[in-house]
Amino acid sequence: MDAAEHLPTRAAIAVELGAGRTLRVHIGGAWELADGLPSTRLVEQALAAPDPPRAVTFETGGLESWDSAVLLVLRRIARSCRSRRIAIALDGLPEGARRLLVLAEGMPPQESEGPPAKPPWLARFGETAAAAWDGTRESVAFLGETAIALARLVIGRAAFRPRDVAIVAEECGPHALGIVTLINFLVGVIVAFVGAIELRRFGAGIYVADLVAIAMVRELGCIMTGVIMAGRTGSGFAAQLGTMNVNQEIEALVTIGIAPMEFLVMPRMIALCLMMPLLCLYADLIGIVGGATVAIGMLGQSPLQYWVETRQAITFTTIGLGIGKSVVFGVLIALAGCLRGMRSGRDAAAVGEAATSAVVLAITWIIATDGIFAVICDLVGI
Repeated sequence: MDAAEHLPTRAAIAVELGAGRTLRVHIGGAWELADGLPSTRLVEQALAAPDPPRAVTFETGGLESWDSAVLLVLRRIARSCRSRRIAIALDGLPEGARRLLVLAEGMPPQESEGPPAKPPWLARFGETAAAAWDGTRESVAFLGETAIALARLVIGRAAFRPRDVAIVAEECGPHALGIVTLINFLVGVIVAFVGAIELRRFGAGIYVADLVAIAMVRELGCIMTGVIMAGRTGSGFAAQLGTMNVNQEIEALVTIGIAPMEFLVMPRMIALCLMMPLLCLYADLIGIVGGATVAIGMLGQSPLQYWVETRQAITFTTIGLGIGKSVVFGVLIALAGCLRGMRSGRDAAAVGEAATSAVVLAITWIIATDGIFAVICDLVGI
């Protein structure tokens, strides 16, 4: 007698080993998730037998109704067959259940099966090298696009609004004075304090003014301002453009015939290049004032003595070097922020990653470029 005839109305499973060692799984009754799932113990015992079946098929002639409950049981049986390398045929299942099972098996498993195996070191090295090459190629391509947009700006054919430059310049310049003042004042105080401790041992406390002036004007003023602007403005550029990328606003500009490099990147780069020299000069002044605070209050120097030593320590060449560095740093910060923003992903997490990556990239470029400037200045004797 056929085993399917004895299935009750309630959801149940019966098994039958047929010819060719094919296990037929009989599914019948009303399968409702609210009634609970029947046990697959009979199927598991048959699959785990010393002489397991070669294939598994399904018989659903007694199936009255079903919902996602049958899918859960079928998926459990399919995984057991796959783990034992037993063939499974889905032809006997209803069309809808068969489609859902195929779709569910195509998704990654929800339960944790342990930590993934760590790839070999050579594979990790290759992936890192490939990612570095892709990033370099992407940066060079973006730099080329920026150069083309700059050339179109020079010949007067760039499509951007001058008022955008003014808006971005206000955000980059006046709105950044507070943090620039605080950081550079403290840097000046620290440099003067460290210098005063050492110079007093040799009775050369008067040279604290020289130390602070040269350090701030030549190196620290432009570097600290660049780092501040990378964290404040570079990340802002990346977040703004990344959000526009998520909202498909950049694609909309391309659709109506406006080049995003000219309309979005050029105003930000021009504004930052205009504001960085001014912020650098302001940072130099604030750092010198911070050093004067320590020299006057700790070493008992007069303001006139400090001012005279400062004027003798710095030259127009030194000031010009710091300003030139600040312009280059402004270009690098704008490039890093716009690059990460324009190339960000399409979700909220990607915007945050783009902003973080922009800061890291900009600071890395700033430090590396300052090292190149130091080598060049040593070669030419500046």
